[in-house]
Amino acid sequence: MKVEFYKHNLDQQEIESVTSVLQSTFLTTGPQTAKFEESFATYLGTKRCIGVNSWTMGNFITLKALGIGEGDEVITTPMTFIATPNTILQTGAKPVFVDVEAETGNIDCDKIEDAITERTKAILPIHMYGQLCDMKCLNDIAKKHGLLVVEDAAHAVESERDGIKPGQLSDAAVFSFYATKNLTCGEGGAIVTNNEKLAEDLKLYRLHGMSKSAADRYHGTFQHWDMELLGYKCNMNDIQAAMLNSQLTRLDELNKRRNEIAERYEAAFADMPGVDFPKKLGGSHHARHLFTIWVDPTKRDDILVALQQRQIGVAVNFRALHLLKYYREEHGYERGMFPQAERIGDSTITLPLYPKLTEEEIDYVIDCARDVVTSSPQVSLHATG
Repeated sequence: MKVEFYKHNLDQQEIESVTSVLQSTFLTTGPQTAKFEESFATYLGTKRCIGVNSWTMGNFITLKALGIGEGDEVITTPMTFIATPNTILQTGAKPVFVDVEAETGNIDCDKIEDAITERTKAILPIHMYGQLCDMKCLNDIAKKHGLLVVEDAAHAVESERDGIKPGQLSDAAVFSFYATKNLTCGEGGAIVTNNEKLAEDLKLYRLHGMSKSAADRYHGTFQHWDMELLGYKCNMNDIQAAMLNSQLTRLDELNKRRNEIAERYEAAFADMPGVDFPKKLGGSHHARHLFTIWVDPTKRDDILVALQQRQIGVAVNFRALHLLKYYREEHGYERGMFPQAERIGDSTITLPLYPKLTEEEIDYVIDCARDVVTSSPQVSLHATG
């Protein structure tokens, strides 16, 4: 049996939505984008949403619009994709890493204050795998020290914790609609915020700093535009937005299926020697974007290959990125600095998790994982180790 790492859940609704846009006269940022921005803000309970072409550019322009730049520091973690600290560096600021919680991979709030200096401008938490960080704690720390909070919510569209959704206790939250995300348009992203001025600034930053978009200029009487600031080119288009609008209506239904699959995995691996996995916290609604297991680091790569040989798609989300060549050589990071992130990065294997998985495929993944791991020397792993 072959089990792909990922299959999208796009169907005839998305095809018809995109076809409708292609048959219209407006392909760039227009009515479909405006509809999505309104609907997505409503879904998350925030005042504003700004559609962009990727999480990366969305985060970059958010940091820029908040005034983060040369000489500033932004606290985040090394347990993330490289885009998170890279966008901080690209503003001229410095990413300052702190370690993560042993059981979740999320930022360890107890370590944040020790990393704050007179140059610290913001905290950038990552909601790993689809489980929210402790935003109440983060918000308290930020208020105490006068810091901004920008959430990396790339995994977390459907997430909620303590009654809080992304964007509700921060200056902004940034989302990804990359090909493998729960809500996807192939490439794309969005920023949500309750700050009206920030939202208006972001609309300028995403389109060269122009005071009027194409929709403004060409619908009705022609309007001249001005350039209000030095912006970038990262606006969402209506083809992307049409795909997203259609999916939003069934996002929660698909999340239920993701949760069913994740619970099957959790039950299968709960008492298995040599396997651990991130814990779902009480009071938390998990987006279930990714499901990872943690295995013996000395056997991890062998297990990856063995699963691939059995035609199971796997990935590693993520290696601790402070150990990547660039961050070691350019910023002086070394092994041992962030032990929990390193443990997770050395031991993690991401298994297939998407609504189109059949029961037979889930059973096959579980059976193969159990067989491959148990055929290797058993090592007792502890999530709190």
